[in-house]
Amino acid sequence: MTTPSHVPVLLDRVVALLQPALGHEGAVLVDATLGLGGHSEAVLTRIGLARVVGFDRDPEALRLAGERLAPFGDRFVPVHATFDRIPDALRDLGFDHADGVLFDLGVSSMQLDLVDRGFAYREDAPLDMRMDRTSGTTAADVLNTYPQGELTRVLREYGEERFAARIAAAVVREREREPFSTSRRLVELLYDQIPAPARRTGGHPAKRTFQALRMEVNDELGVLRRAVPAAIDVLAVGGRVVVESYHSLEDRLVKQAFAAATRVDVPPDLPFVPEDRQPALRLVTRGAERADEAEIADNPRAASVRLRAVERIRPTTGKGAA
Repeated sequence: MTTPSHVPVLLDRVVALLQPALGHEGAVLVDATLGLGGHSEAVLTRIGLARVVGFDRDPEALRLAGERLAPFGDRFVPVHATFDRIPDALRDLGFDHADGVLFDLGVSSMQLDLVDRGFAYREDAPLDMRMDRTSGTTAADVLNTYPQGELTRVLREYGEERFAARIAAAVVREREREPFSTSRRLVELLYDQIPAPARRTGGHPAKRTFQALRMEVNDELGVLRRAVPAAIDVLAVGGRVVVESYHSLEDRLVKQAFAAATRVDVPPDLPFVPEDRQPALRLVTRGAERADEAEIADNPRAASVRLRAVERIRPTTGKGAA
């Protein structure tokens, strides 16, 4: 087993965006994607008044992050849950709001680095891909049980795979001969089904299929679709939600949720906006921010990042009191 490592993307910028929301006594940050705790460690170190509630569905990530963040004592609280459970989990811990919520989406470097997790296509490993290995459907289950049409949908929708139908048909044909269990056989099938000209562009030919399977196994878009509005809902006035996305489907969901939260809800020809119709949140970033060339050179994962942030500027009914 290799030793997992993780370099947080846009770390300084993320902390700078959270700082105004967390610089007061009792401030609470929800790190919705704790991973190995790099973002949380930076916040706890640089923002001395902040506390962090760290969410992760992966028990191993919680264990490793807990060891890393142990020096901060009770300023850090781990939670084993998907991040769409933020409101319930905060309530269970006795918090009625959050001052900041951070999402660093996608699969973590730790999960990619540990071969036995099955996320990486360059090493032969069991086709698992569950972020929480204590429950749920594996990637092998998806490949071996989904109808051909459903497999095609998953590959096309989550992987944006041009050859989704062709790959799905081959999977169904091959699983009748022998069920899929490890990544090598799937990678070999993908090399066989994706034409040579297409294999020469767009990265590794297995990249899109493995991404699609991972997103399906972990219901990543469904959890995110529920979680971003929930995170906005628990924000105190002055609180911020910061999101790092690495895939266009994730970023589109975040963009839409932020647009809905910051939209002025009045007819376009109204000469003024009544106070009670003003949006409760404002955009902090102008569009999506990107990593610069220097960071991408140091950390290739930063190449695809899209960073967005919103801030609550007034309460909604029954919300935002802190």
